[in-house]
Amino acid sequence: MVSQEQRRRQLAREKFLRQQQRRTAARRKTNARNAVIASVLGVVVVGSVVSYATGVFKDDGKKANASAEVTPSATPTSKAPDPCQKAAEGKVKSLSWKKEPALTIDKSAKYTMNLATTCGAIDIALKPSAAPHTVNSFNFLAGKGFFDHTKCHRLTTDGIYVLQCGDPQGTGAGGPGYTIPDENLKDKSLKGNVYPAGTVAMANQYNPQTKQGRGTGGSQFFLVYQDSQLPPDYTPFGTMSDAGMKVLKKIAAAGAQAADPQTGNTAPNATVVINKATITKS
Repeated sequence: MVSQEQRRRQLAREKFLRQQQRRTAARRKTNARNAVIASVLGVVVVGSVVSYATGVFKDDGKKANASAEVTPSATPTSKAPDPCQKAAEGKVKSLSWKKEPALTIDKSAKYTMNLATTCGAIDIALKPSAAPHTVNSFNFLAGKGFFDHTKCHRLTTDGIYVLQCGDPQGTGAGGPGYTIPDENLKDKSLKGNVYPAGTVAMANQYNPQTKQGRGTGGSQFFLVYQDSQLPPDYTPFGTMSDAGMKVLKKIAAAGAQAADPQTGNTAPNATVVINKATITKS
């Protein structure tokens, strides 16, 4: 016959096992979600660190990273009328550099990036003091015309809500040839692992499961059109104006296409092309 004390101990053990099972399940769910997030915002870094960041893919621009190929990054939506205009004449420049440009910005000044897109102007107040390497890199690239005539290649409409741009190849595999460090990951705006609507941040190759891929930002960035649950692994370096947010929401409202079988990208239905990117100092 089981004594009352033995029964109490048995119930305590069963309760402990149930708690452990719940914790294990929660960890698995978190790890799986972080893997999806990493694949959605991942990029293939073109340059000397490609083999480290991707392991198996070459920097020939013909393939995106492995995670991107299986990413459920957006729920395909019905084809909506294209709200954007025809792109300006011109073509993307083929530019590449071996190392990050020297730091020349004034970290105490104000910088504004203007993206003159086919869908309207998107103004972004940059954060030079909090993310000097990132802002300096964008100032350099914009000055060289690197972003001009490039397409925004990915729109996510489920789980996280971002438009991703900055790849001259338009595949998710392109970059400037160099990488920049992660910055400003403790920005006060990132409360509760949420990137709020209006945030502009860097895409990168960081993998939260292996904890590899820090400092792999290049030229690809994303614009957040709705609060998105994300771990603070992506450099927030700017904030869009209200007018810019209206343009971004117009793009998002048109929906996204089904994932490309080659790249995993879910391109926006809207034809989003950056006709010209400029940065001004004030």
